Amino acid sequence: MSEMYYTRQPQSESKIVPCSFDYRGHHLTFETDAGVFSKGELDQGSRLLLDALPALQGDVLDLGCGWGAIGIALKKANPQADLTLVDVNLRALSLCKRNAERNGVEVTCLESDGFSAIGGKMFDAVVTNPPIRAGKQKVYEMLMDSACSLKENGRLYLVIRKQQGAESCIRYLSGFMDEVDKIARSAGFWVISSGGVRAEALHAQRAKITGVE
Repeated sequence: MSEMYYTRQPQSESKIVPCSFDYRGHHLTFETDAGVFSKGELDQGSRLLLDALPALQGDVLDLGCGWGAIGIALKKANPQADLTLVDVNLRALSLCKRNAERNGVEVTCLESDGFSAIGGKMFDAVVTNPPIRAGKQKVYEMLMDSACSLKENGRLYLVIRKQQGAESCIRYLSGFMDEVDKIARSAGFWVISSGGVRAEALHAQRAKITGVE
């Protein structure tokens, strides 16, 4: 991929490519495009993440939703959940909205650089295949903000390659969350589940990054 997908306005020429997959008894069809992560297929990491997730309910955030594979699949399999899908990439969001319609689900799609447009909403679960190419600092910021947005007993679920920092990610999350578990792994990908936010440790970590006490 020559163009960075974590960008607001992709410059690559649009080229729509269809994609479909089955998830927990539902056949889902999508449009994907150039300039958006994983054009034309459900990537291995997202597949592993979806398969590892328990049934979800309440308010659920798909952070960095791309063309909507994870969030739309989750809504289809968990119709009782209220899904919010966010991404910084406008082309991805346009696809996401169309893909939700074609799969007959109602979700909220928002343009948001991380949590910038969330408006303080709290979630029972945050699910993410984070944008590794945006850099470690950005990914860790998103994970910290995810922890801040969890309701009591909320969970953060993410997928990351071992060679792209899964072990250091577990150490980072363990700095302010009581439970950090590897719940699935395959082909070098790890799915990590975390919960039990330690508020004081989280505040200290945020102050360290932002310089604001």
